[in-house]
Amino acid sequence: MNEKKQYVYFLKLIPKLLDLDKWTKKENEIVERHFKRLQKLLNEGKLILAGRTLNLDSKGCGIVILEVETEGEAKFLMENDPAVKEGIMTAELFPYRVALINKTNNINSV
Repeated sequence: MNEKKQYVYFLKLIPKLLDLDKWTKKENEIVERHFKRLQKLLNEGKLILAGRTLNLDSKGCGIVILEVETEGEAKFLMENDPAVKEGIMTAELFPYRVALINKTNNINSV
């Protein structure tokens, strides 16, 4: 069995959606599917962390840290993230290594 490796992908909203007035029911539904998929990956033990910055400007981003067996699997998961697949976010994948983690902080907020 392969040793699991870690990868991070950074998500960026497409420029049009930086304006809250441009959001429709469709984009909100995509984000809901995106979040549910991340929850599924967490339950499967493939997700270490997911979150986003709170600013809604061009510097804002989301991050997803995965722990999977191959880079191909990480790339597949990123490319099939509903927000990426449906084109409301762009994503870029990098090999990653968690150096420190606070295991006593049970953050479960949305």
